[in-house]
Amino acid sequence: MLSNGLSQGSVPRLGRPQPLRDRVYEALLELISTRSLRPGQHLVEAELAGHLGVSRQPVREALQRLNTEGWVDLRPAQGAFVHEPSGDETDQLFVVRALLETEAARLAAAASSAEGLERLDELCATGEAAVAADDVDTVVVANAEFHARVMELAGNTVLAELAAHVERRVRRYYTPIVHQAWVEHRELIEAIAAHDEGRAQRVMRAHTQDARTRFPPRPTT
Repeated sequence: MLSNGLSQGSVPRLGRPQPLRDRVYEALLELISTRSLRPGQHLVEAELAGHLGVSRQPVREALQRLNTEGWVDLRPAQGAFVHEPSGDETDQLFVVRALLETEAARLAAAASSAEGLERLDELCATGEAAVAADDVDTVVVANAEFHARVMELAGNTVLAELAAHVERRVRRYYTPIVHQAWVEHRELIEAIAAHDEGRAQRVMRAHTQDARTRFPPRPTT
């Protein structure tokens, strides 16, 4: 365990066939969004470079990009730190997520297919089983895939891209481990299957707006 809190086996070493700055950026972004690197944590270039098996230069470039995008704070004479959002910032993020997801639910209800509904049902069953088993990692993956599938059924590429960006940020704040979240997923499937756009909107709006206060925070690793 190094001083930045990462274990030696928690970070994959990177190869060199592509521009390293992009691969380092993606690796660090994943570590931040999954809380392997925690909000407020000091990011030491040399240690990150050692973990990733690269030089410090692509790490420095990646940190600068992450700073521009709001994932990292670069503080003069102190270094880089994982961004720690304020309560207002988090609330605003969940509001935007609710808007995007609610519109996606409406569009999905208008254009759902038997195949799409079957996949939603499978993902919901996976999530429900994982909740019962207290399998947090599987729950998180199933939840993300469920919402991504709704976005896919909506058929709006731009909406899906925006939602994916927001969802990655939201992943830092909660784990949809509670049973009620999956009850609401079932209700959403029913609304989409019935092509009931209004009900799909109402279910998704309540589901996403309540996430800020109802779901527990992601555990610190």
